Order: sequence, then structure tokens, then C-alpha cells
Amino acid sequence: MRAVTFFFKGNDLYFRGYSGKRMFPEGRFGYRILPMEFFRVKEELEEEGYEVITKFNTDFSLREELKGDFSLREYQEEALDKWYSNGNRGVIVLPTGAGKTFLALEAMRELMTTTLIVVPTLSLMHQWRAKISEYLGVIPGQLGGGKKEIKGITVSTYDSAHLNLRMIRDKFGLIVFDEVHHLPAPSYRTIALGSISPYRMGLTATLERSDELHEMIPRLVGEEVFRLSPDELKGYLADYEIKRIYVDLTEEERAEYEKLREKYLSYLRSRNIKFRSGRDFEKLVLASGKDVKAREALIAHQKSRKIVFNAEGKLRALEKILKKHEKDQIIIFSEYTSLVEEIGERFLIPVITHRTRKEEREFILEGFSKGEITKIASGKVLDEGFDVQGAR
Repeated sequence: MRAVTFFFKGNDLYFRGYSGKRMFPEGRFGYRILPMEFFRVKEELEEEGYEVITKFNTDFSLREELKGDFSLREYQEEALDKWYSNGNRGVIVLPTGAGKTFLALEAMRELMTTTLIVVPTLSLMHQWRAKISEYLGVIPGQLGGGKKEIKGITVSTYDSAHLNLRMIRDKFGLIVFDEVHHLPAPSYRTIALGSISPYRMGLTATLERSDELHEMIPRLVGEEVFRLSPDELKGYLADYEIKRIYVDLTEEERAEYEKLREKYLSYLRSRNIKFRSGRDFEKLVLASGKDVKAREALIAHQKSRKIVFNAEGKLRALEKILKKHEKDQIIIFSEYTSLVEEIGERFLIPVITHRTRKEEREFILEGFSKGEITKIASGKVLDEGFDVQGAR
């Protein structure tokens, strides 16, 4: 029987020994394909009668025994059935609080395959590890937060998975991309492209991106297989109400904002630039690397946004809210770490940012969950998938 041999050189996947009619890109060491394409190409070659030999791992059997101390809701079972029917690939879009984590836990229990869960923040990494330990009865590995411990089930941040791709590319049969809308970012997409994992699950409450890069996700993970809106899940989700509080800029803030805004808009007019999608703004960012005027306009835009996000009027409004809800549990989010830290100092509130040490973060979150701490100020490290009860 004719044989082809697959092997890695650096981050590239090559194979030799093929003499058929199919067209494959040729590289320095043989035919070259994306690691993501391995199992599809392997199947095609086997159909032609080739024996496939690999110089890397393809055995994804999970050695640990998993318990299953949970059951799925009807809509969760339907979502998972759609994912199974799509070849164990695809994206599931459900609102925050709908139990997306349990879909992945059940898939792990059903498939019994090695699994990598990729998350955007350290907080989510610890949250996932706790859920896996509690509901599946195993202590997962950790890639991120200063640790590089690979196990049959491992949780990683996107940053760590990208930086340690060679450690994980042939270790897992299933990759779960939590908050999958992050995946199309240039550095993060290499995780999907550079892994041979045949099974892929994307989870998110907000699939669409302003730069339209979400259009890449079907290729990286699989197509959207299931979606429900908050209105469709009434009775399952906690009730919530959105209240918008408008504040005025001070005279100084307003003057500076208008000056910066005019500088930005003036550049757009001079170049006849019109934004029809997020990709148009991305072009401006790229142009700023070569065009001094473009760079100055972009800086002006960023400074004007910072004025709005950090307006003094917001702090005064926040002070009133804190007095009104003195005994209630409150989480305060802000775009900018500097404002989070100012809120902490001004109102004596515990702060969680990317600079917060693990021990301190765990102490604050545990205190909040027990009701011993009633207020937290945080930036983006807690603004996705943060599991908390009691906050008003």
C-alpha cells in the first residue's frame, strides 16, 4: 500500500509520499497544509488508498473518568444535538446566564475526548476550572496565569494558547472557544488554524463584531448551529432592567472634546473617508503607521473617547448611586483601568484589574460572593462571562 507521512516543521504541517492528482500547495519540505485541515486531508488520502503515517499525536482518548452531577435544560439539549449533528463542530449563541458552560461539560462527558477550553480572561479561566472540578470531578490543567500544566482537560487563556501553540496543537480532540467572538483577532486565530483538533465548539452571547471579522468563524470553528435571544429564554434568565443616566461634560471637558473631535473629523473630510463598517476604521488604523496626519487624527479620536468615558459627571452620578444602594451589592465596570483605580481610591472600593494579583482577586471575589464585600470596581477582566450572584 502507498503511504504518505505527515510531520510538523515549525508551525507548518507537511506531508510526503503523495503522487495522486489532487492539488496541494508545495513547500520546502513537501506538500504543506494548515494543521486545521489535517483530518479532512487525511480522509481524502485514505479514500485514494493511501496509508497515512503521522509523526505527531492523533490519539485523543480521555483517560480520566468523568462524573456528571448535572442535567441539561430542554433548550440546552437541543443546542447540543444541533452541534452533534454538525459533526461536533459549530457555534452556539446564547445569552449570558443561559448555561453555555454546561454544554461544553456535557460534550466532554459524552465524547470522552481530550479537551482544551480557551477563554479571554484569567477570571474566566479560574471560573471554568472550578466548574470542571465541581461537575466533572477532575482537576483540569492550566495554561496561563504563570502555569503551563497540560492535562486531558485543560483551560487556557487566548494569549497563552497563542504563545504556546506547539504545546497544544496535537493534544486535544475538542477545543471549546469561550467568548468565540475574540477568536478572529489576528494573533488568536492562529490557535484554530494551527491545531489539528477535529471537534470545535464556539460559545458566545455576542457573535457579531463591528469589524465584521466574525465572518471568519465558520471556517475556524464551524457554522452557527443554534441561537436563542433573551426574550426567548424568559423564565430561565434573571430579570434585569437597563437604565441610562446621562451626564454633562464640564466646560473644560467640552472644549477639549470638541477640539479633538474636530481634528479627527477634519482629517476624515480631507481624505474623503466614510465609515460604512468596522473594517473602514481598521484601514485608518493601518494607515496611521505610515501617515503622520492619520496617526494624529487617531490619537485625537482616542483622547476624545477617553474624555467621554472618564467624565467627571460620571463620578458624581456614581456617588449618588452608591449612596442610594449603600447596602446592596454593586459591580462597577469601566473601559479604562485608570478610571477603575480612581473609583477605588475615591470611594474606597476593592479593585480588580489586569494588575491585580491572583490571591487578591480571589479574596475579593470570595468576599463578594459571601456578601462580605458589597462593591467591586473592575475593567475588562470581569466584563465577560463573570459568574456572580447577588449583584443589583
